[in-house]
This record gives sequence, structure tokens and C-alpha cells, in this order.
Amino acid sequence: MNLLYLIRHGQAGTRDEYDRLSSLGETQARALGVWLARQGIGFDAVWSGGLRRQQETAALVLGTMADAGSPQPQPRRDQRWNEFDLDAVYASVAPQMAAQDPAFRDRFEALQQAINSGDAKIHRTWTPTDTAVVRTWVAGRYPYEGESWNDFVARVQSAARELLVEAGSGRRVAVFTSATPVAISMGLALPLQAGDMMRLAGASINSNVTILNVNEGQPQLFAFNWAGHLEDPEHRTFR
Repeated sequence: MNLLYLIRHGQAGTRDEYDRLSSLGETQARALGVWLARQGIGFDAVWSGGLRRQQETAALVLGTMADAGSPQPQPRRDQRWNEFDLDAVYASVAPQMAAQDPAFRDRFEALQQAINSGDAKIHRTWTPTDTAVVRTWVAGRYPYEGESWNDFVARVQSAARELLVEAGSGRRVAVFTSATPVAISMGLALPLQAGDMMRLAGASINSNVTILNVNEGQPQLFAFNWAGHLEDPEHRTFR
């Protein structure tokens, strides 16, 4: 089939315990497994990033497919499909931003207060503070000892190129990953800049499916952010 399925993990946990699936995230993953089995979609090879939320999504999707009589290959693990480390970026970049920008410092402190107060909504909201921190990291405006944006893109695209070669040999390959690696992989098929990739990642629905088709060795976008298995609008989440 020459298809690479890029599957985002289900809804994750709270900000202080993000790398796990919420109960809704588990429901989303099972729903995807049911739909794939009903459609008779199977995979010749399956991969997963090394993060817990990615692996849990893979296990639930594949387990549900197996229960429906459609067993799939066991996922192989590749850390290159991990999302960037937002906690590490925050811990390094946000204090530097706060030291130079009083307005940002006020927003950052308000965000911390909301988290500490137990405000449930803050765990499902991507705030302007989050956006500012990530944009600053992407632009490389402050010293950061962790993975740079450019290194992150190179890491993901190296993994994507390998799976595109595998898919291009007439196979159907799936990888369970996160929003930004999916958007970065799309950059192999479309002329996307960093800002474009981040906007696509921000629009990514939990447990969505994006598909790249390999045609004469070249990746083409076949589907983006498909989530037809989530019939209940309340099941369509973004974080």
C-alpha cells in the first residue's frame, strides 16, 4: 500500500503528570482500534516512540484490534519519535524570559498559581504563556542545554525517512507518536516552516491519524488529522 500512518497518542494526563493517558485518552485509543478493525486495516509493521503515553496508545489500539479478530505486529520502539521535552524547555527558558519581560513574568506566575490551585481547566488549555515559551525555544533566543528545535526536527525526520522507505516497499506501516513529530514528518511532503509545523501540531486531535503516501519514492500527504472514530464531539481533544 505504500502508506505511513502517523497516529497521535490519546488525551494525556494533567500538566504535573502528562506522560500517561487519561481515562478519555484510553477511550479514544480503543475507539480507533475498533474503527481500524472494522475497516479491515492492518499493518505490516508497527512502531512507537518511547514515551509512556505513546506506548499506552499503541497497546490499547492494537489490543482492541486483536480482540476484534485483527491481530497486528508488536510495536518496535524508537525514541526518535518522542515529543520534545516541554518540561525541560519550560524549566530553562521561562525563568530567562521572566527575568527580562515583566509582562511575561506576570502571566507565568498566574499560570503557576492556576496549576497549584487545582484549576482543572488549565490542564487542558494551551495558554499564551505556553505558546510564548515554545516559540522562544524554537527561535533559540536563550541559552538551552537540552535539545534544540533544529536537532529535534533532524531527529524526527531521520526516523520518518526510514519508515517512508519501509512503507515505499509496498508495506503499510504505523507509528504511534505525538503532535509535533507528526507535523515535522509532514514537512517531508510539504514546504513547511517551523511556525507552520507548530500550528499543525496545535490543531492535532488526540488519537488522530495522519497518512503519508509514498509515490515513486516521494512522500505525499494522503490525510491529515483524521478523527472519524471520535463520533462524540466531547471526545475530540487537543492536549
